[in-house]
Amino acid sequence: MTVEEQQQTIRPRYGAEITIVLLLSLGQSAVYSIVSLIAKLTAGKPLAQQTTTLNPTVSPRPYLDLTYQTLGIFFALIPVALAFFLLAKDRIGPRELGIDYRRPGYDIGWGAGLAAGIGLPGLLLVYAALQLGINAQIRPSGLEPYWWSVPVLILSAIQNSIVEEVIVVGYLITRLRTMELPLVQIIALSAVLRGSYHLYQGFGGFIGNAIMGVVFALFFLRTKRLMPLIVAHSLLDIVAFVGYQLLPDSWLSWLSV
Repeated sequence: MTVEEQQQTIRPRYGAEITIVLLLSLGQSAVYSIVSLIAKLTAGKPLAQQTTTLNPTVSPRPYLDLTYQTLGIFFALIPVALAFFLLAKDRIGPRELGIDYRRPGYDIGWGAGLAAGIGLPGLLLVYAALQLGINAQIRPSGLEPYWWSVPVLILSAIQNSIVEEVIVVGYLITRLRTMELPLVQIIALSAVLRGSYHLYQGFGGFIGNAIMGVVFALFFLRTKRLMPLIVAHSLLDIVAFVGYQLLPDSWLSWLSV
């Protein structure tokens, strides 16, 4: 079988596979985010006067809420297991995606650097988008101050980073490269997908996360390592979630208009 014939076989199969994986995970989130944004835009009041709550309380009963939160974190990771299972058929495992402990200093150092390089401009973008009226007010945590709230927020941040980086960067880019799509198109698809499932925050959320998607895609294509991206994303979300939970309201007044 020639290379061209192999590609004619691979592309439809991988295209269907990618569609299924995304519709079970972040593609589904993107669809709901678009619907959420449409709902906000047609709600009869400015977008900047509406609030988006992350990590909301699910039940007023503390231990039932804890149960729901931990189950949500667990089941959100199932698409990651599916992605690894599908990649394993081509002998691509976590190690080939750079998820291992061979270079802890490198991973932590680059992860912290990426978090700082993206997080600080990101705060300015959030503020600017809010003042321009193109973003909703973001409430990173809606949990009550129980003893388990901070550990759950940390686990939620790590879960977010694993799901997003494995699927949007590791899995998707690996599959698209096998399909021999142009690199520019691969980077654009990964970045737009990342931005699209943040549209529930508004247009600012889309822009900021799409830019982050370009940076992360380029880093992975150059280094073949996901661990620094997982570290960076975890740090960004932990600071946002836990900081909002613990800091005084007066410190966070800039998040509202």
